[in-house]
Amino acid sequence: MTAVPTVVATSIASLDRKIERLAAHQAAWVALSAAGRAALLRQCIAALVPEADAWANTGRTLKGYAANSSGHGEEYLAGTLAVMRNLRLFAEALEAGGQPPLPKVWQRDDGQWVARVFPQGALDKTLFAGITVDIWVEPGKEATQGQIYRDKRAGRGGKGGVSVVLGAGNQSSIPAMDVLYKLVVDDEVCILKMNPVNEAIGPHIERAFSPLVDAGFLEVCYGGIEQGKHLTDHASVTSIHITGSASAHDAIIWGPGEEGAANKAAATPRINKHITSELGCVSPVLVVPGEWSEAELDYQARHVAAMLTYNCGFNCNGSRLIVLASGWAQKDRFKALVAEKLAATPTRKAYYPNAQRTWDTFTGHYAHRKLGSSEGEGVLPWTLLDGVGIEAGEFALENEPWVGIMSFVEVEATGAVDYLDTAVTFANERCWGTLTVNILIDPRSEKAASAQLDAAIAALRYGTVAVNCWSGLGYGIVNATWGAFPGHPLDDIQSGQGVVHNGLLLDHPQKSVIKAPFIMKPTPAWFTDHKNNLALGRLMTQFEAAPSWLKVPKVALTAMKG
Repeated sequence: MTAVPTVVATSIASLDRKIERLAAHQAAWVALSAAGRAALLRQCIAALVPEADAWANTGRTLKGYAANSSGHGEEYLAGTLAVMRNLRLFAEALEAGGQPPLPKVWQRDDGQWVARVFPQGALDKTLFAGITVDIWVEPGKEATQGQIYRDKRAGRGGKGGVSVVLGAGNQSSIPAMDVLYKLVVDDEVCILKMNPVNEAIGPHIERAFSPLVDAGFLEVCYGGIEQGKHLTDHASVTSIHITGSASAHDAIIWGPGEEGAANKAAATPRINKHITSELGCVSPVLVVPGEWSEAELDYQARHVAAMLTYNCGFNCNGSRLIVLASGWAQKDRFKALVAEKLAATPTRKAYYPNAQRTWDTFTGHYAHRKLGSSEGEGVLPWTLLDGVGIEAGEFALENEPWVGIMSFVEVEATGAVDYLDTAVTFANERCWGTLTVNILIDPRSEKAASAQLDAAIAALRYGTVAVNCWSGLGYGIVNATWGAFPGHPLDDIQSGQGVVHNGLLLDHPQKSVIKAPFIMKPTPAWFTDHKNNLALGRLMTQFEAAPSWLKVPKVALTAMKG
């Protein structure tokens, strides 16, 4: 096993120098034209190309994944590929003056505007056949784009700011993409503090983003709570972005322990700075009852299992609650197949700190089934919790199991029509968080209950609604927004405030809706039984740096080997 590179914590004095340097370049970033920003991002694309292999190798080493394994492939697909695509989409958006063309815009019967942001052209349609991404705009707002760039052209530009980005520890793309959003959309220079879990990725980000670092618009630093607190409290820092837990968010805003509880109760925040956040979710998968063939049952069981096992269960959008109709004739067969697929999925090292403690807590609340081996240092089995209820106060509905655990729950329903109404109410009112929800519905049920499905999508209070695909597809495509449904106050933050990604720069996003065919061929890249995800991830990272029709045949052939 390759040794994990060591990173030294940044001293407090060095943090101050980094912030001072950023503050000195804040005005230059604000004054930089959209074309000038695009040129810098194009330079970052060129710098990421030779860095990608080392980046992915460090990622898989940190997580204990073997070279050339499925986990190694994930470090491209959810790491370098997503970052490369984000860089390209933002570069294209800036080259269009902050207003890249929208494939389609329309107004729903209730007046709400919707913008189709994917596919953008024939290349997208060829590589992602049948997949669409729509951004629903907040009610009362129009589908405008690139607010800060419109304001700059009108002479109403702001002063920008200095933002501290507290990076996520689970996916290596998150810190880099959060930085890009703060720079491009919020007009702020950034200091990125890497999470101690994956801080060894930091030097790769520094090298890939060296054009931004060299220009004085980005700094990267390392350390733990001491460094984090110094940054968030620094007088020159004007905003904070965190991807992490609600408890970490609350400690920043309200303070730790009893002090924090008292501040929260009194509505007196410890600091008064703009904060945006993405803080996880107990993500439900709504399985709409229908008459499925055995092949469809098998495919969707693989699908649900992959939603959990991808990245060893350490995803804020992992499948946590599989919501079934009590009267669905095929529910027992589906449950058995999901368990079968989980048992057949190789277990991995549970690399995240306190994973064993989390597993013990949840399995201490419920009877459970261990699926797959738990042999090996730090390895935990995929686990299904039994006996999870649907009433308010249920532990598994209100706490995110940050480990390879999920549950089946049942709501009173028999067919698609009554299920959709009941399941939407359950997802909105019982499940903690509003980040992502998934809907699985066969084409026959979708046709018969099309009006109810549309109403369900409209009613779901989630930042991402994924129909017949894992919400991770929306994350990776980047055209979609990523973040909580709007409206969480600081004292009940749940999945957070604000969004990132948003590759076409919609100004007032409410939610993103991703739709895919019920059965996708070839095997989707996020399936953990994909047989060629390493080659596909590496190739797609290179493809996104410079898309071309000449590269499509090789991409298609590689995908078909999955």
